[in-house]
Amino acid sequence: MLNYNLAVPDVHDAGVLSALVAEGDELDVLVRAVDDWSVPTPAPGWTVAHQIAHLAWADANVLSALRTPDAFGAELGRAQAEGSGYADQAAAAGAARPRQVLLDQWRAGRAELAAALRDTPWDHAFPWYMSKVTPALMAPLRLMETWAHGQDVFDAVGVAHRPTDRLRHVASLGVLGRALSFAAVGLPEPADLFCVELTAPGGGTWVWGPEAARQRVQGSAVDFCLCVTRRRPRSETDLTASGEDAQKWLELARVFL
Repeated sequence: MLNYNLAVPDVHDAGVLSALVAEGDELDVLVRAVDDWSVPTPAPGWTVAHQIAHLAWADANVLSALRTPDAFGAELGRAQAEGSGYADQAAAAGAARPRQVLLDQWRAGRAELAAALRDTPWDHAFPWYMSKVTPALMAPLRLMETWAHGQDVFDAVGVAHRPTDRLRHVASLGVLGRALSFAAVGLPEPADLFCVELTAPGGGTWVWGPEAARQRVQGSAVDFCLCVTRRRPRSETDLTASGEDAQKWLELARVFL
């Protein structure tokens, strides 16, 4: 599902764990106020319940991989056997649970995961799908997925999703995922250096890469995050690109397979 080769530029901030908890808590406030979890979300076939079930399932899988890596091998086998329907089947099974049961499961699981990541050495490698990861990488990955699936829920119920500086962790993964974006369609990562310059929610500027780079991406951080998590097509964002490779990247951009 992903392979970042354990390289984690700009996400070694221990504050990412606090950001992960805050992101989950914000989504929790929203879904508590939604009585009907059968409301469809932008993901085809997924309701609000599917979104929360997916987050709960993924948190449980991370805990399994972290604590019992040998047992997690069985989950990897299921993923390979079930192929593209793997995540959909797990989400459907979770969504069939009573609303309060699913909500309690998600709350307990995300709290347990945050504590487990906090108590594990930041550079400890453990298995994940198609790769190995560390808590230093998994924490922002869980934040990214919580934010992205949360965006689906915010969109479904028609509530504005207030951007915060927690998005810096998501944007960092987006920058890191450039090689993944090209590899996903069978292309090599461009050799040129890139500069990514984003306007933060608070009005500052976040920059990755040399400012003199010929390949440049600019725009708002929230639009960049929506693009790399594939919640909005590039055409619906304010992102601009200079350079052929930068243009191509925005067409392909992703942080997961």
